[in-house]
Amino acid sequence: MSLSALNSHNTLPLFSPLQTHQKTIFTITKQNHFLKPGFLCFNLFNNRQNLFPKAVVGSSMREDKVVDVKDAALLVSTCITRNLPPALTLDQGLDKIKEAVEELKAKPPSCSSGMYRIQVAVPPSEKAFHWFCCQPESSTAFPLFFLSKEMENPTYKSLALGITRGVFGIGSAVNFKGCFSHGSGEYTAFQGYLPVKSTSSMAYGFLDIKFDTMLSSMKHETGSFYLFIPQIELDEYEDISILLATLAWNDSSICTFSEAVKKFELSFDQVGRCGGERMCSALIKFDTMEERVNMVCMNALLLDGRDLEASTMELVSPISCQFSARLSPTLAISNNMHHRDYNQVSFFKQDFPNINALWASLIVEECTRLGLTYFCIAPGSRSSPLSVAASSHPLTTCIACIDERSLAFHALGYARGSKKPAVIITSSGTAVSNLLPAVVEASQDFVPLLLLTADRPPELQDVGANQAINQVNHFGSFVRHFFSLPAPIDDISARMVLTTIDSAVYMATLSPRGPVHINCHFREPLENSPQVWLRSCLEGLEFWMLNTEPFTSYIPLQHPMTCNNIYGHIAEVLKLIQGANRGLLLFGPIHNVDDIWAALLLAKHLMWPVAVDILSGLRLRKYFSSFLDSKDILFIDQLDHLLLSDSFKDWLQVDVIVQIGSRITSKRISQMLEHSFPCPYILVDEHPSRHDPSHIVTHRIQSTITQFCDCLIKTCAPRISNKWRGFLRGLDMMTAWETSFLISSENSLTEPYAAGIILEALRCESALFLGNSMPIRDANMYGCNWAPCTHSTSPMFSSGLPCHWIQVGANRGASGIDGLISTAIGFAVGCSKRVLCVIGDVSFLHDTNGLAILKQRIRRKPMVIVVINNHGGGIFSQLPVANVTERSILDQFFYTSHDVSIHDLCAAHAVKHVQVQTKIELQDALFTSQQEDADCVIEVESCIDANATFHSYLRKFARQASDHALNILSKLSATDSTFQGHVIYKIVKMEYSLYRVQLNAPPTSASCSNDTAAFYREGYVITLSLEDGSTGYGEVAPLETHKENLLDVEEQLQFLIHVIEGTSIDYILPLLKGSISSWLWNSLGILPGSISPSVRCGLEMALLSAIATREGCNLLDILCPRREGLSTGPSDVQICALLDSYGSPMDTAFVASALVEEGFTAIKIKVARRADPIEDIAVIQEVRKKVGHHIVIRADANRKWTFSEAVQFACSVQDCCLQYIEEPVRNEDDIIKFCEETGLPVALDETINYSRENPLEVLKKYTHAGIGAVVIKPSIIGGFETAAMVARWAQQHGKMSVVSAAFETGVGLSAYIQFARYLDLQNADICRMMDRKPELSIAHGLGTYRWFKEDVTVEPLNISFAASAVDAGRFLKQCQIDPNMVVKTSAQGQIRKYPLTVEADGFSFSLNILEIGKSIDDTVVVFLHGFLGMGDDWIPIMKALSSSLRCIAIDLPGHGGSKLLDVSQGQSLSMDVVVNMLCKVLHDLTPGKVVLVGYSMGARISLYMALKRSNKVEGAVIISGSPGLTDPDARTSRRAKDDFRACTLVSNGLEFFLDTWYSEELWSSLRSHPHFKQILANRSQHDDLHTLAKVLSDLSIGRQQSLWGDLKNCTSPILLIVGERDIKFKKIAREMYSKMNDETRNTDCPPIIEIPNSGHAVHLENPLPVIAAVSQFLKRLKAS
Repeated sequence: MSLSALNSHNTLPLFSPLQTHQKTIFTITKQNHFLKPGFLCFNLFNNRQNLFPKAVVGSSMREDKVVDVKDAALLVSTCITRNLPPALTLDQGLDKIKEAVEELKAKPPSCSSGMYRIQVAVPPSEKAFHWFCCQPESSTAFPLFFLSKEMENPTYKSLALGITRGVFGIGSAVNFKGCFSHGSGEYTAFQGYLPVKSTSSMAYGFLDIKFDTMLSSMKHETGSFYLFIPQIELDEYEDISILLATLAWNDSSICTFSEAVKKFELSFDQVGRCGGERMCSALIKFDTMEERVNMVCMNALLLDGRDLEASTMELVSPISCQFSARLSPTLAISNNMHHRDYNQVSFFKQDFPNINALWASLIVEECTRLGLTYFCIAPGSRSSPLSVAASSHPLTTCIACIDERSLAFHALGYARGSKKPAVIITSSGTAVSNLLPAVVEASQDFVPLLLLTADRPPELQDVGANQAINQVNHFGSFVRHFFSLPAPIDDISARMVLTTIDSAVYMATLSPRGPVHINCHFREPLENSPQVWLRSCLEGLEFWMLNTEPFTSYIPLQHPMTCNNIYGHIAEVLKLIQGANRGLLLFGPIHNVDDIWAALLLAKHLMWPVAVDILSGLRLRKYFSSFLDSKDILFIDQLDHLLLSDSFKDWLQVDVIVQIGSRITSKRISQMLEHSFPCPYILVDEHPSRHDPSHIVTHRIQSTITQFCDCLIKTCAPRISNKWRGFLRGLDMMTAWETSFLISSENSLTEPYAAGIILEALRCESALFLGNSMPIRDANMYGCNWAPCTHSTSPMFSSGLPCHWIQVGANRGASGIDGLISTAIGFAVGCSKRVLCVIGDVSFLHDTNGLAILKQRIRRKPMVIVVINNHGGGIFSQLPVANVTERSILDQFFYTSHDVSIHDLCAAHAVKHVQVQTKIELQDALFTSQQEDADCVIEVESCIDANATFHSYLRKFARQASDHALNILSKLSATDSTFQGHVIYKIVKMEYSLYRVQLNAPPTSASCSNDTAAFYREGYVITLSLEDGSTGYGEVAPLETHKENLLDVEEQLQFLIHVIEGTSIDYILPLLKGSISSWLWNSLGILPGSISPSVRCGLEMALLSAIATREGCNLLDILCPRREGLSTGPSDVQICALLDSYGSPMDTAFVASALVEEGFTAIKIKVARRADPIEDIAVIQEVRKKVGHHIVIRADANRKWTFSEAVQFACSVQDCCLQYIEEPVRNEDDIIKFCEETGLPVALDETINYSRENPLEVLKKYTHAGIGAVVIKPSIIGGFETAAMVARWAQQHGKMSVVSAAFETGVGLSAYIQFARYLDLQNADICRMMDRKPELSIAHGLGTYRWFKEDVTVEPLNISFAASAVDAGRFLKQCQIDPNMVVKTSAQGQIRKYPLTVEADGFSFSLNILEIGKSIDDTVVVFLHGFLGMGDDWIPIMKALSSSLRCIAIDLPGHGGSKLLDVSQGQSLSMDVVVNMLCKVLHDLTPGKVVLVGYSMGARISLYMALKRSNKVEGAVIISGSPGLTDPDARTSRRAKDDFRACTLVSNGLEFFLDTWYSEELWSSLRSHPHFKQILANRSQHDDLHTLAKVLSDLSIGRQQSLWGDLKNCTSPILLIVGERDIKFKKIAREMYSKMNDETRNTDCPPIIEIPNSGHAVHLENPLPVIAAVSQFLKRLKAS
């Protein structure tokens, strides 16, 4: 390490190499801080005894004062963070920061100390180091630093390339200087631990270094530290950068708020805009001797040594051994920022042996000054001077390859990944010609390259000299510039060499970018043999040798689209875009990450549908939430598939197309563009070249993508047809579901599956390189676009965008298959990421020399190459030629079939190889390879014919899905000319009726008993009323045997009544394929899996029937619009009779024969009801004998047999020709074994219907041919959407899908009949497309109607051995509920709101009370909200529970309608005051005990009352609550933070406060909820901000008495509820449970309830499981 102390009166620039003799070098001994690689751990300073910890908190506004380090850290703990919307550019980010600070200046805080942090997401390209280099030498703001985030052997070379991510900071909001004390073997200052959080300010600095502010000097001193929090900071992550500003003040120690603002403004004014100096030039600033010393980065909260939330974790802090920091005008410290032995000044003063060496060195040096440091060298004699010069230069990275073609493609890949030219050095002759394929690709795709080709001198041209060809203009028009350097002589000024290189690189990087060719003649000697040369050729280079700038700097003039010139340039384009109703955004190749960022922001602003090419980086997206709001960016990823449909192409009718990026991969999308002509087609790209093969571009804009997006965002307001956009959303969703389903349900490992799973396996920080032919097409068609974000940093959530992207590269300029391995390796080097490359086998064989480059592994992360090996050119099987050409010709001349061993090729190059043949093997190989630090080739076995067939199926089904969805959507909107978007009608009312109807016999699911005189079926009928008067009916019929009961179901129905009223029905609901799940989440805010299966089934039934009624048709018609030839006769759905066989074989056979006489052609017999299978065998045999072999017989064992019993039965009834047996064995793992051993087909029932897993995941195990059918009970499996998915799986695999009732009344059966008909029609379509013979007819399990003695409707459903779907539809539409069958209706009470005045402990309150329900057993439940909440938060839960309970919610003081009327002077609103107040309120409301349900702050109050006011509390439900803090320092810090928050609330208003409050990590899950904006709006309704602030301060958990010690004395039952994602409170809950359960030995303590898919605010995020948990707790209380 070097510390450079300069005299303050020096006039030379601080870092000038000419003043190094004036520097004073301080050498500091390296300390061992490293217990773990890459992390810093604090070791004990054993020699430092009893030192009082101090810190200097510095400010340039006043003299530094010494304060206790804990007081300084206390200031940091008050930090409040505000997230601003993402900025298009860094400059705009700075403007947003400035505006936010101006807002604070306008409303300055009234508190004497505090800390604000403002952050905004900015484009992610590497800017931090560049920004640091651009700061003026005469800086007045300190510290000024750059900290590299490169953890793996960072070098000065990565800085020169400009690919190093890091942190730039300027100014010091707070700085800490002091020392640690040591006592009793522990730190007194750094003894606590806290994990680094994104919401905490980061402190940067040094340990074991003492900084003297007055003397501006540093020296080593064990135990000392110097840390600071920057005022302005740019923190770079993968794919995102965060710009931060920090203001800190303390009137008594640092500065006032106004002084802090002035400090900030000084730094802000200096930091300016990023631009100017070259990074390679800046490297000279660090030309000092260095040692290995690290700069630390830590959570600033660690500075007080306490975990503010009472948790203890191991302390680890990121460090960097590559940094530079200017700490004062005369003091700088740096490490690893330059090459030790590199001195730019003397480098060209040494003697070069000959003129060749001089010219070659000048060329290489000028390249490095221009930022070209990556040299690809092919061995050769004539190029020796260049090769030696390049490999000897300290800033270059060189790689060699014997194959010039592979080498050139490698250079091309590097340029693609880094966006900088690579330099290629070759010898003369055919070595140059071998570069042509890569040069063509670079030219066509605008990739910059610098070709330095050695050549014979002119006298050896055209005279037959060896290896001499005409290299002049060798590449013709494929290079942007050609220049032939003369053979080096000292008569020519060396300036000519430098200007030639400067000009060439400018041509290569100027739009249109591309390759440039410099032909370099060399005479012998080619080696470094001494030869006299005149130094006069160096005249005029003195200034060049004294700096690091290139000789000629090219400065292109910028013409930004500013508001002043915008209308003159593209006024017509803006007018077209502004007026579009059916605008389509099309993203082609976008290679710059800042441009991708800009394109995303444009898409979010315009709200147009977006079609994205695989090379845009946005086709493969990683999402932060598992559900997307329909208002998010609408990506139409399935456009290629949709365009298979002629109906869709005719319907699309785009009126404006804006394409960003030139080349499109999809041929069908290109044809769509041509088909849309003459609509305005606007093409935007930075280069001026023509990309218009169909001659349809109407407006060509040459502009950077960022400039164009900035222009549109500023000038165009979004305008789009909601109906058209909504249609596209539905169509895309259906087609995506279809293709995804087909691919996932296929057993074998297909190429589309490989494309999807490979891309899904990519991590966010990885990149992808795709080969041509099938890999890029499959990726474009089937790439995973719904993968969860794997980013490890939560700043991604603050970006304001729903997803981020994966960088993708491919050679699509000329789209050849040559050089792909080499290109991919170069791409990995250039982008500095882990790269996954996917190529075909022929492409792999075409470039096996690339494996030699792979083995070199120069400055590159590991990469994985996936080879799709179908043993030939599989793409030709997808082309028309395959249909008209003989197979032998195809194999030899098109497929070029081969049996080359890829394993052996990899072994020859010592590259790891893995071959996979199954889906599981591929998944495992991908996972393993991503974890290993080694290159790997994964070979995926495939077959050309099978792949062609599967692709054909995909196209057929995608076309069918598109046509089907368009047919449904068109039908739903055709009758309403006012139909806009996805709203049909609002739901104005939902009601339910509890029915009780008599049965003829007990359900087959019940045990047989003759003790009961009558049997009844109970359930609910839902009535859903739309705004136009249309009504839909649904049935909810739970069975106790299915783990559902009437009370739980009624609670969910009560909840739904509240949340569903006023919402709108989404038009895409009848599409079923994920549409209802999406609607439940986006419209109701309900996680689909949280609704009970029978409730969801009934709700879906009501929704679909309401839509059908509104459309004047039946349910079948909206699921499957009627087509020509569709039979609607009376026998369109066959019914299977159900026979419960408790009688003798003869009795059962008699009943069966009677059923046959009625007309039934299929009978299902219940078996396994008897003690011995022999009796069931006799029954089956007798029935078969009685009814004959023309009747279908099924058996149902309901999982009641052991494996041996089931086998015994199956073997004995082989001659009875059973169609199948349902669930023959108890253990589902024995099902396949049973099939194989007996040959009797099996039907799945309980295995799939009772599973709560994803049904498709369960079904994957049952593709065996012995599985003949799947029995689907919609009310058990969870509704029509899930049932349709399971049926589709069965039909796809050639298995029967049988709809079965669970003893529903005519209401449910009428819907099931129509659903069964829909499945039969769907099966016919599937069989047709797969060339499979369909089943003649499938008898569905709806024979339970015979159990009903009466029905719930006035007129019964007409059903016997067959049923008409049309009649069933008419019945459901016109049915009338028989009032005699109704036990009760949903006369849901209204919330009663009233004020209640109460006085307690010197306070007078007017509290707002909300109440509903009447208790049937005097149970009263009182709900207490959290801070910022109100009683209204509990209304949905209260209504759900109110059918049998009295529910009360109270607005706590300052919240909602509650007000503080009077307070004694100086009185604190403590926990005791609030509890006393609530006790008085509860005494007035009810004489008995109450059950408390509290969330967050309300949970703390509830817990306090349960522990200390147990005479009034029967029990308590603690939701996301804590007993408090025990650590004194943690309590102090929390008090300080809450006091500052309270001050901010009053000073800056509620909107500002809410913005900062909900930006914290605690709310990350809530922020992803679709109703978050509405929740935030509800929080804005508080009027009494002063009381609200007083509550926050006085009821701070830092002031509340800790209750941890009281838990052991707990006598009231307590239920703890936490969110699955709430890591902090899950830990607290476990500790509470342990305290209550272990120390009190209370074995009745209910277990902790973790609410799935929820964070902190579980009652808002996932309320239904909360309702269930509270209900069960209340039942438990009653039972006890």
